Amino acid sequence: MDDRAFIALYLSMRFLMPVLLFKFKPLTRHFTRTMENKNIKDTTVQKEKLEDSTPKQLSQSEDARTGLSVEALKKAIFNNLFYVQGKYPEIATRNDYYMSLAYAVRDRLLQRWVASVKQYLDGRHRIVSYLSAEYLLGPHLANNLINLGIYKEVEQATQELGINLQWLLDKEVEPGLGNGGLGRLAACYMDSLATLEVPAIGYGIRYQFGIFEQEIRNGWQVEDTDNWLRRGNPWEIARRELNYEVKLGGYVQHYIDRDGKFRSNWIPELTVKGVAYDTPILGYKVNTTNTLRLWKSEAPKSFDFQSFNSGNYNNAVNQKIVCENISKVLYPNDETVSGKILRLQQQYFFVSCSLQDMIGIHLRQGDKIEDFNVNFAIQLNDTHPAIAIAEMMRLLVDEYDLEWVDAWRVTTRTFAYTNHTLLPEALETWDLELFGSVLPRHLELIYEINRRFLDEVTIKVFGNNNKINSLSIIGEGPRKFIKMANLACAGSFAINGVAALHTDLLKSTVLKDWYALCPEKFSNKTNGVTPRRWLVLSNPKLTSLISSKIGESWIKHLEELKQLEAFADDPEFQLAWMGVKYEMKKILCNRILNKTGIKINPDSLFDVHVKRIHEYKRQHLNILHVIALYNRIKKNPDIEIVPRTFIYAGKAAPGYKMAKLIIKLINSVGEIVNNDPDVRDRLKVVFYPNYNVSNAQVIYPAADLSIQISTAGKEASGTGNMKLSMNGALTIGTLDGANVEIREVVGEENFFLFGLTAEEVAKKKKEGYNPYGYYLENEELKMAIDQIASGYFSHLDDTIFKDLVDNLLYHDPFMVLADFTSYVTCQEKAALAFQDKKSWAKMSILNTARMGKFSSDRSIREYCDDIWKVKSVSVHLDVKD
Repeated sequence: MDDRAFIALYLSMRFLMPVLLFKFKPLTRHFTRTMENKNIKDTTVQKEKLEDSTPKQLSQSEDARTGLSVEALKKAIFNNLFYVQGKYPEIATRNDYYMSLAYAVRDRLLQRWVASVKQYLDGRHRIVSYLSAEYLLGPHLANNLINLGIYKEVEQATQELGINLQWLLDKEVEPGLGNGGLGRLAACYMDSLATLEVPAIGYGIRYQFGIFEQEIRNGWQVEDTDNWLRRGNPWEIARRELNYEVKLGGYVQHYIDRDGKFRSNWIPELTVKGVAYDTPILGYKVNTTNTLRLWKSEAPKSFDFQSFNSGNYNNAVNQKIVCENISKVLYPNDETVSGKILRLQQQYFFVSCSLQDMIGIHLRQGDKIEDFNVNFAIQLNDTHPAIAIAEMMRLLVDEYDLEWVDAWRVTTRTFAYTNHTLLPEALETWDLELFGSVLPRHLELIYEINRRFLDEVTIKVFGNNNKINSLSIIGEGPRKFIKMANLACAGSFAINGVAALHTDLLKSTVLKDWYALCPEKFSNKTNGVTPRRWLVLSNPKLTSLISSKIGESWIKHLEELKQLEAFADDPEFQLAWMGVKYEMKKILCNRILNKTGIKINPDSLFDVHVKRIHEYKRQHLNILHVIALYNRIKKNPDIEIVPRTFIYAGKAAPGYKMAKLIIKLINSVGEIVNNDPDVRDRLKVVFYPNYNVSNAQVIYPAADLSIQISTAGKEASGTGNMKLSMNGALTIGTLDGANVEIREVVGEENFFLFGLTAEEVAKKKKEGYNPYGYYLENEELKMAIDQIASGYFSHLDDTIFKDLVDNLLYHDPFMVLADFTSYVTCQEKAALAFQDKKSWAKMSILNTARMGKFSSDRSIREYCDDIWKVKSVSVHLDVKD
């Protein structure tokens, strides 16, 4: 035998023998030795020898790919490790085991997924299509275990294999497909649509990189690449055969066809291919599994062989680079013209692919294009996908040869529009010239839509030019622009806000002329969150305590939490309730220590302010309160004060200078407060980095006080307020967004209210708001701002926070100084209440008990009944188990 043959034989035996002998050698020894050799310190693999960790022979009625028993799950993990990962235990990594388990779970979803799709299409059911630029899903594995109802079985299976389940769950990389509340709402709605057994498809973009990973260096936010796909994504299936061409740029040719009809032919500068990637979205303990279909941009021809052969290597792959950039990054910085163009390309790209896909599904059913709206209801999640109105018209008129009137009838019976903002600057607009350079045909279509629409409006508002200008889709000015919200309003049959106050303000402010024109379109659909992730998964101990008293039915019918009111005065239940809170606080303490090096006291009041960093959300109002408390201690070191831990988390947009300055201020104040011996741990300030779904799941259950202090009239709804209250935190907040409704249901006595109302804010601005006067009138406020300005919190550098201080003193667009005194007074009330442990426990219980309204299941039911007109469809499945 020569050397090469010997080496080949040795390698084959080295690989195969452990597999052949596997049933005689428990996985525990292999796995433990592998981990020890790799010096991985965070494993909690069981060290004891198991008599037999291999799966036993399965019964004939059970399939390793679909069975839900412990043995079937163990068998599936073994099989996937070998057949999918191509590994054996001695060389398998932690990621290999995570992937093996993830594929085992996905296999159990596939059977339900295929059955769902088949039943929807065979039964000709109307399908809800949710168009969203973001889906902040969070990790899939644990959520799917909850929804499949096999969390305990998988926990036992992995335990018998010598693996700690949590150790694998922590390995999952969070999908970088969203940023804030908009994306998280979309994820909650997808969960509820499946749980309520509603046929639905979510459409979006498969971003290669998320918005960014946030690091804190020297107190500043630093953005790093969120390469969430670096280890692969076991939850998605690439549908490469499912792809559509998307045109960009170029020009439009006009001609008269042989039938004498005026036609348009768009000659693009660039053609991009959109490839579908599907992820199953399973409902809670139902068979219904809906589809999240995300589009990846590719070049139709990824490699130019002629250019390469001629030596022009860069040009050979240039088209590939240009096309792939479109789905490269979530929310590229649009401060530059090129960034704006890329953002518009992204929006149009996923909308065009999605509409082409829906039309394809519709036509494959043998239905006429004129009846498209019978089979599909499309929801626009804010203005990002509003270009879908014009794209639908292009497809119907140019590609399917419908007359304009017929195409507009189909379009306006298909789309519904959700508005998520009251900030005028957030109502998306596009410069006309830039828009035309990217979408020349759509510019023509929008002009025609606007012409016909204004002809109707002119008759209805005869002589009122201001109202005509307000309703026009084309905005006039030094440079003309397209108002995407107006396009969405004109082309949709329904318009909704996302909280009662928000909807009322839409009707009276930013969309008041639309409401006057077509009040029948408007309704309110208050946002909600899924209790499966935000209570069952993130707070399992509280879930067990609740279920021990009222059963488990509340998980799908959150209004049943109201039964907890009967236990609100029960001392034993109060003790158990606060015991769970204390355990969750200890877990967060350990996380904070590991992440930031800051040691905090779990007995302190956890004051939690976690959300996107923005001036209107007023993180700087909260830090001014921290400084005021710190100064009280400095003036009187022996003062009695309720120990507090102020926990902040959130990301600032990379180009948002003021928001990044607020992050720096929080960290700078924390550096002083946390290290001052006079404070003696009575105050701690923590900025928890890289806020995302995974981190939120640890923070929400530990919160005592939920900080919801946006300027009244600026927050559309908020969903963090719902998640925190659902986990037993008490809210301190303004009458803004969904705070209004939360206060109504939990009771005024269980909510700490402060600040100006939306009407008072508007009145002060109209009369002429002078923030400097508030600065002069309040000694604590003046001292805090003077300290910031002097460099007290920035190593005597008085330049760092100059822009922030000047903005507060001379502009203060979100009335931070006007609300300071009211906020500090209200915080004193909250601190006093926290000292009465029994009373606080009762208020905490009642907050959770009365949160039934804020389930996303309730929101989706209202959308189904009032807007989409769709019904539930039960998916039947013969599961062998």
